[in-house]
Amino acid sequence: MTDWSTFSDACGSADHVPALLDRFEADASGVWSELMDHLCPQLDTAFSASFAALPRLADLASSCGEEDRQWVLLAAGAIMACAPSDSDVFEVFSAPIADLHRLTDQCLREAGDPENYVHLLQCLLSFEGVEIWDRCLEGLQTGEYEVDCPYCGVNMFIVIGKDSCFSASDDYSLRDVERVPLRSAKPEELEGLAKRLHDRTLADGQQLVARGLPYLFGRATCPDCGTACEVADRIAARWML
Repeated sequence: MTDWSTFSDACGSADHVPALLDRFEADASGVWSELMDHLCPQLDTAFSASFAALPRLADLASSCGEEDRQWVLLAAGAIMACAPSDSDVFEVFSAPIADLHRLTDQCLREAGDPENYVHLLQCLLSFEGVEIWDRCLEGLQTGEYEVDCPYCGVNMFIVIGKDSCFSASDDYSLRDVERVPLRSAKPEELEGLAKRLHDRTLADGQQLVARGLPYLFGRATCPDCGTACEVADRIAARWML
């Protein structure tokens, strides 16, 4: 049995966490924000109690209905996104992480909404220890990233939209702002994670998400200095700041 007094969360002692997880089981969507406030505030910080909760979260994900399961997977995914890929968390909690990964894989095949799909795809990567992209795929859904030009340092907007994909260094909602089209990678030339994500999104019928990936792993031109850079590299660089 877990001795929760030996763990801590965002508020200190984790003695209250079992009761919080009980309430989360009864009302996943209603208690999710409170659970995150304790176990993963701002979705970017985890504690010893956060990882200790993984076995219970895996059990909940296995036993609850489809709608509640997504909330459980999002909670566990946010926690795992805080664990470095070389963390012993992946070894200590290998069994529940494997269960969470399997259930996320299943949910992805059934997720119709692109927003839910992208969030679950990030969860899948977090359970695999894939850093950066377990948090940075959301721009495919929101349609926007902010990066720095590696040459002149200007702040650039990278827009991957339904109708157009471009870079801009000013508010691109204004008509007279220069927009430079992104250069998409050729789908057949994608490699590694980029190819895997593209193949997966196509297999899951997520055409809109799949369409954005070659731009995410393509090139952008700075509107100010005219030099080109790799979009994914600039997103990763901004995240590492």
